[in-house]
Amino acid sequence: VAMTSTCPGLYCGKSLFNGTIGECGVCPRGERANLEKMCQKCTGSPELYDWLYLGFMAMLPLVLHWFFIEWYSGKKSSSAVLQHVTALCECSMAAIITLLLNEPVGELTIRSCRVEMLSDWYTMLYNPSPDYITTLHCTQEAVFPLYTMVLIYYAFCLVLMMLLRPLLVKKIACGLGKTDRFKSIYAALYFFPILTVLQAVGGGLLYYAFPYIILVLSLVTLAVYMSASEIQ
Repeated sequence: VAMTSTCPGLYCGKSLFNGTIGECGVCPRGERANLEKMCQKCTGSPELYDWLYLGFMAMLPLVLHWFFIEWYSGKKSSSAVLQHVTALCECSMAAIITLLLNEPVGELTIRSCRVEMLSDWYTMLYNPSPDYITTLHCTQEAVFPLYTMVLIYYAFCLVLMMLLRPLLVKKIACGLGKTDRFKSIYAALYFFPILTVLQAVGGGLLYYAFPYIILVLSLVTLAVYMSASEIQ
């Protein structure tokens, strides 16, 4: 009880180093404070809902790639299919590399901390001030690795796109003008920063809202498709 009372805040904890209990502060990455306010290593596996969230965030850049490839190629180029496949390969490679780099390193699996509430995504807003003067900084990734994993994935997607896509587009998109053939790549240079900010700021909200977002987008897409079919 005394240990809990001397360690304020939701996410502050005490680390154990060589049998010695440290002072109250931020837990190392991959750990979070338990009920006794001791930093405990997260050894669990992601739940199904966590995997679905990661899949949703991983599909966003791929769907946007496909949309802009189709939008800018249209009927003027027969290279759209190959670009679609290339985008799929880029995102797949980025996902595999991201999984391999996360703990446990070198395995296509991850260990994670369990998401308990929305505030787990925004620990920087819950740094306590025990004496109302000094702030005890306990900002950490309480949802390890769901927060940073998506950002790392986006970074690899961008790097792989810049390495592979320009050479491919330059060779196969001969039917388009010099500026039009690279417009799908330019679009990615815009939407990747937007996705990064979206994850950094609204990751917690997206975690709880993505099933409803998918449902609404599916209904809207179906309505647009049916209305377009009736017009034709």
